[in-house]
Amino acid sequence: MQTKTLYEKLHIPLWLITISVMLPTVFSMLATSSVNVAIPYIAGQFGSTRDEANWVVTSYMIAHAMMLPVTGWLEIKFTRRKLLKAISVIFAIGSLICAFAPTLNVLIIGRIIQGIGGGPFMPLSQAILLQTFPKNLQAAAMGVFGLGMMVSAIVGPAFGGALVENINWQWIFIVNIPVVIFSIVMIHCNVMDDKTSLKVDKFDVVGFIALILWLLPMQTVLDKGSQYGWFDCRWICWLSGFSVCSMVFFIVWELEFKNAFTDFRIFKNWNFILGTVLGSGVNMIAYMTLSTLPGFTQSLMGYNAQLAGLSLIGRAASCIVFMVIVSKLCEFIDNRIIAAIGYSLLAISTFSFVGLNLEVSFAYFMFPNILLGAGIMFAFIPITKLALATIEKDKIALAAGLHSLSKCVVTAFTISVTNALVIAFSQVHQVYLVSNLTKLNPAFVIKLNAAIVKFSNFFPYFTALKKANGSIYKELIVQAKLMSYVDIFAIFALLCFIFIPLCFLLKIPKD
Repeated sequence: MQTKTLYEKLHIPLWLITISVMLPTVFSMLATSSVNVAIPYIAGQFGSTRDEANWVVTSYMIAHAMMLPVTGWLEIKFTRRKLLKAISVIFAIGSLICAFAPTLNVLIIGRIIQGIGGGPFMPLSQAILLQTFPKNLQAAAMGVFGLGMMVSAIVGPAFGGALVENINWQWIFIVNIPVVIFSIVMIHCNVMDDKTSLKVDKFDVVGFIALILWLLPMQTVLDKGSQYGWFDCRWICWLSGFSVCSMVFFIVWELEFKNAFTDFRIFKNWNFILGTVLGSGVNMIAYMTLSTLPGFTQSLMGYNAQLAGLSLIGRAASCIVFMVIVSKLCEFIDNRIIAAIGYSLLAISTFSFVGLNLEVSFAYFMFPNILLGAGIMFAFIPITKLALATIEKDKIALAAGLHSLSKCVVTAFTISVTNALVIAFSQVHQVYLVSNLTKLNPAFVIKLNAAIVKFSNFFPYFTALKKANGSIYKELIVQAKLMSYVDIFAIFALLCFIFIPLCFLLKIPKD
């Protein structure tokens, strides 16, 4: 017989608790995806370069990531309700600073404060939902959590684009203020503190500094690596080595230090480590497509930021529908089978994009995105449930923090590697395609002569010849970039197929 949770004893409806913790979590995630589209406008207003303005995104991601493993310690130290209200206030203060920042440096400081407040929301909401919902509804809880994460990532660019184009970029931060105020009231009324047997003493300052010294150089390398030629640049090599050394020191220190704020021994749990790998794989596919598809539609098809975001709306709708379906299926079917089906759908949907070309319509993106949304829900819900199902109740927040940090690092690497591969593969395809631009190729000669005739109506012959060659070479670059996107989708589809058998290695916990 199942024991009642604290919230059942207090007769607090589950939907109220869900709204209380998920609303600020969703807006903390929107703080990343919605700001990306505003970077050109921010750079223009402050008279900075695009690279300088990119620190508005990078600073938030670093602050957000460094708070993830600390969340469990903070929850034990300050209690759940106090922590949620405190980080809500910090997030609001950061948003306020960003909205009225007079300079780019002040805006970056505001983003750091916003990231410190927004970071703990994700592992805290995940832990609260798992501890609040009874066993038979935990799949539904993870479905709601996954839906919030995916919808915020998908809707963010369209949401930010609409605000930027119709009002101004400051409203991306202003809209957070009333939401946070409402969230604090909801948290105070509906979120209770659970008793825990875990005790903490002083804060692990050395471990926290090591965490920062790992994440800050890592994110800098990932952001700037492509611009500076990766490991052809000496300072990129030194910074990468420093980041790796800091990561190793951080892990060793946290394992050996008595008052560590996180517990890496949780990775001894088989379900947790395999679930984290599989969960990171889902994030990898989700964010790879979220990164490449808008890039494809904007750079090659001429979509604006808002239209590029709307091209992904089928995925958001699919996530909503399949969240309900998968949550129910998890009650009756082996969760490992559901996860394997999810990865199969991810593989099929990702491979569907291999057929992309420059003549596809807006509607073309709908079916693969719908299938992708279904795959995300089929994979994410059972994997997250099984990953944390065998963790002791007192350590769920600690485990959720490590789980989120791992996925955050994998996501950062995926986005950076994907962008680098687009450039690298494009250059490779250019080498092969340019060999066709020769007078020995009849198709090229016909195309060149037609272009010369066209330009000769407006320019002298030699100018027309140069412009004709230039127009053909421009088309070659576009085709090379198109082929690079196709290659990337094929590679990630193959990775999805590799992950499928791993789902069956997860263990089903005994009730």
